[in-house]
Amino acid sequence: MYNPFSLEEKTILVTGASSGIGRAIAIECAKMGAVVFLSARNEARLRETLAQMPGEGHQLIVADLTQEDDIKSLVEQLPQMDGVICAAGISALKPIQVVSEKDIQAIFDTNYKAPVLLTKLLTKKRKLNAEASLVYISSISGNGNTATALSLYGSSKSALSSFTKYAALELAGRKIRCNTICPGRIETQLLQNQTMSAEDIEKDIAKYPLHRYGKPEEVAQAAVYLLSDATKWITGTSIVIDGGRTLN
Repeated sequence: MYNPFSLEEKTILVTGASSGIGRAIAIECAKMGAVVFLSARNEARLRETLAQMPGEGHQLIVADLTQEDDIKSLVEQLPQMDGVICAAGISALKPIQVVSEKDIQAIFDTNYKAPVLLTKLLTKKRKLNAEASLVYISSISGNGNTATALSLYGSSKSALSSFTKYAALELAGRKIRCNTICPGRIETQLLQNQTMSAEDIEKDIAKYPLHRYGKPEEVAQAAVYLLSDATKWITGTSIVIDGGRTLN
């Protein structure tokens, strides 16, 4: 039966696949029939992701994408890809008055430089099939939804969202499409690592019209949509998944 949302016979790379949104995307892609290449720094956690994935042929590639040599090695090990999800990312609550150069480098190396250099090498080495789909996980923090102590994180995600539009324009001639997903707060380990009290979280959730945070699989399902043939005429745009947060 025809299903434009299927990922059957597609080969997909997911970075940041060892936890959170990246893990959920890898699992959902496998459920939809894709062969998935998983990448992250932590091999043990990548194997935990793999254990939850149906299907065969999935492969792990351990890489630290803040290191250009690791990005080169990752790309060299890849076959021709039909889709790429850039989900690796970090966050930090840092008021502007205590921001250091090291903080700036850490956030931007992971959230911006890594996906830019990965995109460069994937295209330069001709690793992307015609009509491939590149999906970058950004954030509503980079899309006008500001919050105290998130200047570095929001700025890095804003830069990523902007880059996606330029990439979409440059790669359109090869029918490669580039889009972002901008989630609100998602129930992941990244959220748990932030220094928000239970009271802070309760107040924050009250700002969401749907009265809860999102789930990783809800972002993953949007990623599957953008990877699928159902979106062959969608490029240079962003899907906001935030329970209505940006309506306030």
